[in-house]
Amino acid sequence: MVVSRFLNMNLFPKFFFILYFLLCVFSLGTTSSPNVLFISVDDMNDWVGCLGSDRVPTPHIDALAERGVLFTNAHAPSPKCAPSRAAILTGKRASTTGLYGNGHWWRPAYPDLVTLPQYFKNHGYTSAGGGKVHHHTNGFNPPDQWDEYFDLVQDKDLIVDYFKSRREDRRFLTTMPRHPNDSLDWGPMEVDDMDMGDGRTVEWASEFLSRKHEKPFFLAVGIFQPHLPFYAPKKYFDNLPMDQVKLPINKSGDLEDIPEGGQIMAETRRKDLRMIEAYDNLQHCVQSYLASIAHADAMVGELMKAFDQSAYRENTIVVLWSDHGYAFGEKDHYAKNTLWERSTHVPLIMMVPGVSQAGSRTDSPVDLTCLYPTLTKLCGLPIPVGLDGVDVGPLLKDSNAQWKHPAIIDYLKGNTAIRTKDWCYIQYDEGKKGEELYDLVSDPNEWTNLIDSHGGLTGPLRSWLPDRYAKEALSKGAYEFDSSKYTWTKK
Repeated sequence: MVVSRFLNMNLFPKFFFILYFLLCVFSLGTTSSPNVLFISVDDMNDWVGCLGSDRVPTPHIDALAERGVLFTNAHAPSPKCAPSRAAILTGKRASTTGLYGNGHWWRPAYPDLVTLPQYFKNHGYTSAGGGKVHHHTNGFNPPDQWDEYFDLVQDKDLIVDYFKSRREDRRFLTTMPRHPNDSLDWGPMEVDDMDMGDGRTVEWASEFLSRKHEKPFFLAVGIFQPHLPFYAPKKYFDNLPMDQVKLPINKSGDLEDIPEGGQIMAETRRKDLRMIEAYDNLQHCVQSYLASIAHADAMVGELMKAFDQSAYRENTIVVLWSDHGYAFGEKDHYAKNTLWERSTHVPLIMMVPGVSQAGSRTDSPVDLTCLYPTLTKLCGLPIPVGLDGVDVGPLLKDSNAQWKHPAIIDYLKGNTAIRTKDWCYIQYDEGKKGEELYDLVSDPNEWTNLIDSHGGLTGPLRSWLPDRYAKEALSKGAYEFDSSKYTWTKK
């Protein structure tokens, strides 16, 4: 019996050593392999509280900013959905890939290109997504990137069913004349938050977060609003009475010093702007956009509530970003598709456990091609060779760290904006259709083009321009797309 007790006593140290070793291994695994919650918000400009706007309350996005690092000078890599998202999710600029507009499928153009979710999947992560992550039309979201995907961007039948339920023979909430398939519409709907497409996407993501996952995950959640049509539950309109809706401030004759290239871009959606103005609807349009922002903010709140109640709160990197901005008459322009700030300036928030300081802000200029290299490095993965994006890890650790890089924004071939803290330089058609230069310190609205009087200052800014612009990728019309097999065949 004494021998037995002696043997048992000798087993105790071994047992505790094994237990300690396993705990250390488990702890190491969770620390070195954080999860990623990747939240995109479609078409959201900088009208959020944490970026200084008082147009509409955004308490949930503001609360997330207080938990991480807010990049106050973040810009989309392109002011249009598909090229911006392609650049963000591949880490390569449009000037590198030739994916300049919404009319290019990225996969047939670059069959070996590895997107951010695919890269995480290839490195042992569960890759899951829902809503609008890539551009939302057919052919932009190959399923091999994902282990799981909730394929709902917007409930296309929502407005049809809404009018049917009210026994109204209508297709639009507004009365402007337009094409039957046009998305240029807005207004309040008597629906609940979670009945909207974004509500259903967030419900799916919340359920994903409630599960036990054996592997680290990369979870992308794409919120569609405030993309057109600007439909939102009525309560958000009730909180934004028309007499409190402010229109953007414009300068008379603002386009007089704009060169040909800028004039062409500004004109792309002017027909829509004129129709909105003719029907005295610009203020209602802005109200609806703000209501859609409020709804999107509420969906961020629902998602973060589920995240905070999950088992992954302490070991997950959270990123929130938008694919581009949006204009409502600034420089006589509507929507996106320009290289001016209203079309490019976006929210970017990163919360990184053990790295970022809560409530930090940095005004260093960044563009969202930074996300690919930054996230891979933060997760202990090798940064792929050939990315255009720059790791912003130094700014996460110290928001005042020295930073030499500008934000670089491409739109269509030959057109690029270079943004530093103090200056914005824009060239059109590699300079053939003009240039612009703005002093952002004294002229944050970009009202005075200084290229003629201060052109000598552009040398350092021009040095950041692409060495060359890639040939434009083939258009979608060059392929036959089989959606059942997700394959493309050249015609």
